[in-house]
Amino acid sequence: MCGIVGYVGHRQALDVVLSGLHRLEYRGYDSAGVAVLDGHGDLHVARKAGRLANLEASLDSTGRDAFAGTAAVGHTRWATHGPPADRNSHPHTDTSGRVAVVHNGIIENFADLRAELESEGVELASDTDTESVAHLVARAYASGATAGDLAASVRAVCRRLVGAFTLVVTHADVPDEIVAARRSSPLVVGVGDGEHFVASDVAAFIDHTRQAVELGQDQLVVIGRDGYEVTDFAGEDAAARPFTVDWDLSAAEKGGHDYFMLKEIDEQPEALANTLRGHFASGRISLDEQRMSDQDLRDVDKVFVVACGSAYHSGLVAKYAIEHWCRLPVEVELASEFRYRDPVLDRDTLVVAVSQSGETADTLEAVRHARGQKARVLAVCNTNGAQIPRESDAVLYTHAGPEIGVASTKAFLAQVAANYLVGLALAQARGTKYPDEVAREFAELENAPSAVQKVLATTEQVMDLGQRIADSKAVLFLGRHVGFPVALEGALKLKELAYMHAEGFAAGELKHGPIALIEEGLPVVVVMPSPKGRAMLHSKLVSNISEIQARGARTIVIAEEGDEVVRPYADELIEIPAVPTLLQPIVATVPLQVLAAEIARSRGYDIDKPRNLAKSVTVE
Repeated sequence: MCGIVGYVGHRQALDVVLSGLHRLEYRGYDSAGVAVLDGHGDLHVARKAGRLANLEASLDSTGRDAFAGTAAVGHTRWATHGPPADRNSHPHTDTSGRVAVVHNGIIENFADLRAELESEGVELASDTDTESVAHLVARAYASGATAGDLAASVRAVCRRLVGAFTLVVTHADVPDEIVAARRSSPLVVGVGDGEHFVASDVAAFIDHTRQAVELGQDQLVVIGRDGYEVTDFAGEDAAARPFTVDWDLSAAEKGGHDYFMLKEIDEQPEALANTLRGHFASGRISLDEQRMSDQDLRDVDKVFVVACGSAYHSGLVAKYAIEHWCRLPVEVELASEFRYRDPVLDRDTLVVAVSQSGETADTLEAVRHARGQKARVLAVCNTNGAQIPRESDAVLYTHAGPEIGVASTKAFLAQVAANYLVGLALAQARGTKYPDEVAREFAELENAPSAVQKVLATTEQVMDLGQRIADSKAVLFLGRHVGFPVALEGALKLKELAYMHAEGFAAGELKHGPIALIEEGLPVVVVMPSPKGRAMLHSKLVSNISEIQARGARTIVIAEEGDEVVRPYADELIEIPAVPTLLQPIVATVPLQVLAAEIARSRGYDIDKPRNLAKSVTVE
């Protein structure tokens, strides 16, 4: 969700902050703003609804000279309270205009705080939950026990707030420092030479430093030119986790591609290889962080996979693998529904929480609910040191690198691979697979990057197809076994990018309702199982294709190389390399990513920034 950047140092802060905000555009936003401390006791604020270009045009028209200074904060907002409008854009200020606040998250008790302020005669200028914080900080700084101490004032206000938030606060009286605080929402510090940063993502400052510090839950940091100080909300010294960002600026650039998403599709072989690397040594599967013993894993009698969006689809794939390899029952749950239905959990339940950012609000709350019920939690995450891994008993990092495009591509494939590693680790600990069988399965996984590379070398046909069906009003997706989650993921990508009606179905359900949707010329994408690995399902799906083709559908079939049986039933045949059945989602998903991107591009849409969507959903 919202992108946050703060800077104190020796550079022109406005340039640093605007550059950082551009790097955070992938998170999704509908307005943007900056506040610059000029060092002479004044705070200058500019904010505009719409894209960053609107803000920059406004700065150019009013003159950027007024925004000279070496400390600033910036924000891209994704609306929660109040519609996208200039008055609701961040930063928000107090009545005097000397305090500025930017905020990511939702303050759940804002109505009470707003009513309190209004009863005291404060006139609020926006519809947001954030503005109340600016007035409360100004009041705490002006009088009482925290008077004149900005950090103490922010801590006092944070102790009153209910909800998830990252707050970054500046005051014109303190032009050489910025105060930031977090609860259940991402915040990282960048450590440079004579300069420091705060941001919601390291991408905001990666062109200046790769040295970073991850703040913990309910922690506050004060940054200045020469250092930073971390405390908890009570004011006690607190430890934060330093780390080095393991990718550089080039990983956050388009690298000659028109869109980040296209670059990230091409990076999938590398993302898969990096996710697998180092996880099989001395004949054993290992995780990145494990605070569970083999006995703990042997005691597991049920697995829940909790996730949202594409990560949920990776969990559906994991179900097939874990049940097959481990003979354990697996339930796959939408994280947003998990804790509200009172699932049956105990000490022998393993909850696998899958989240690209590690900060997904619904998934984080599912983790906390599971921990509260004494279940063990294993996190699959792409972000080192994020909140979900920190609150889990074991962690497997996907190492996909930064994913800028909002629609998940390489992170999804890396999650599928990581979930397979989780399944093999369970099978290894429980003895449901012999060591040589685990080694064989891992070797098959290691072949997946080259199979994906082979698919990427033949995408011209898919791109041409995307251009030809871009005017369709809907597309249906069918699959069976592991092809069903692939169909769901293909439909999601098309909805996200091209704003088309798209649905994924289990092909066996076709005659139970969905076949009523078939009409002349309707594109239907079918993910075929292997004619060797799943011969019975293959024949059944051929029958399904015949049924929809007879009713006028345009059949687009993704099938294993050499599958001649299905060829007569395919109006368009997309061939993928032959891989073991459980690994087919890794190769079959790629053409669907390319297809969705090309349809969206043909329809004139920005595939990196789909409307209404944000990269990381950090509020429920």
